[in-house]
Amino acid sequence: MTKVLVTGATGFIASHTILALVNKGYEVRGTARSASKAEKLNATLSAYAGKPIEIELVSADLTQDDGWDAAMEGVTYLQHLASLIPNNLPKDPNDLIIPAREGALRALRAAKAAGVKRAVMTSSFAAIGYGWGHQRPDELNETHWSNPDNIKDNTAYTRSKAIAERAAWDYIEGDGAGLELATINPVAVLGPAMSGDVSASLELVTQPMLNKVPAFPKLTFGIVDVRDVAAAHVAAMEKPEASGERFIVGESVLSFTQIGDVLREAYPDRKLPKGELPSWLVKLLTVVNPTLKQIVPELDKTRSFTNAKSKATLGIDYIPAKDAILASTNSLIEIGEL
Repeated sequence: MTKVLVTGATGFIASHTILALVNKGYEVRGTARSASKAEKLNATLSAYAGKPIEIELVSADLTQDDGWDAAMEGVTYLQHLASLIPNNLPKDPNDLIIPAREGALRALRAAKAAGVKRAVMTSSFAAIGYGWGHQRPDELNETHWSNPDNIKDNTAYTRSKAIAERAAWDYIEGDGAGLELATINPVAVLGPAMSGDVSASLELVTQPMLNKVPAFPKLTFGIVDVRDVAAAHVAAMEKPEASGERFIVGESVLSFTQIGDVLREAYPDRKLPKGELPSWLVKLLTVVNPTLKQIVPELDKTRSFTNAKSKATLGIDYIPAKDAILASTNSLIEIGEL
């Protein structure tokens, strides 16, 4: 049985990717900072899948060399999904940038040394659509790269994704030659949560559902369902033509107000924000709601994209953004988080 290593196995996207791999007959080994999370992870996967799921979980940390060589033993494919996605931005951007860059290189070097055939790395649309300022293209595609040096159009997180992905491609073109690489660049990832330990992207639904904002900031978001992101990871691993390619993975762009409209229609008994919030007020609110700091570079901007490449090459038939939104909220309600 072909063995796949999934890093950051307890993460939101990783858990769905593990299930997609298991359902296709792959043997999966996961990494986490502590292997003691195995029992909880397997219980979560099994409960969601409705059948017994048991994967091996080994200890490997993005910031440490220990454990990576052992994790790669017998592995044919690497799915590198481990990443730091903070609820609040760090004071020092390097607290995100260095682990993202060095963690990617650490995993790729170990994969190369172990003779792994191909690595699929979770990057982000953040590595494509940021740092452009007023020169941002009307429609972004995989040939575009973010400029992490333009601080006004970036956060520490968006900078970390661009820097880490650049480092990965530079490695593949240099010392890592011979190891195949594909990157998945998703927009904001929604969809069904398996547990309360989910990505910060689900703040797009939890913030309004918990009435944590008085009205909707003037924001737009690319939306994609986590199940499509998982499918993209598997397809990028399997398809020969995906080697050496980047893939924007996203269904459509919605405003925060439109997301609110979807929620209001689905949950008429919930107290939800109404109207739009002036951008200057959002900036003031970051003092009492630090989560909002991550959205300040997005105010009054639209970052449009094409998903034509992921459809054509990876065969992704996208779940509508509305369905992804409702899958998020329905699942979070079911597990008692909303």
